[in-house]
Amino acid sequence: MTLQLSPDARTKALASIRRYFAEELEHELGELPAHLFLDFLLEEIGPSVYNAAVVDAQTYIRDRVVELEDALHAPEFPHWQRGPTRGATRRPAR
Repeated sequence: MTLQLSPDARTKALASIRRYFAEELEHELGELPAHLFLDFLLEEIGPSVYNAAVVDAQTYIRDRVVELEDALHAPEFPHWQRGPTRGATRRPAR
């Protein structure tokens, strides 16, 4: 699965790649090599990043569901879970 970027994100990614090569590696990267490099990263590394994000989202949602269960749980038959109440002890029959 190759990740797709929006046109705006792709333009910004290409500018970032070209700037990185120029400033950090002191190498001017042309437009075509930058496109090819970005396509390679999206195809080769993109799925690993995507899968990690899916796991993070699943964990987040699972944690929220547990919190929801705790917050919304109402005890059933609460009358019998209380301690003895008035009239709980019977007087012997006369």
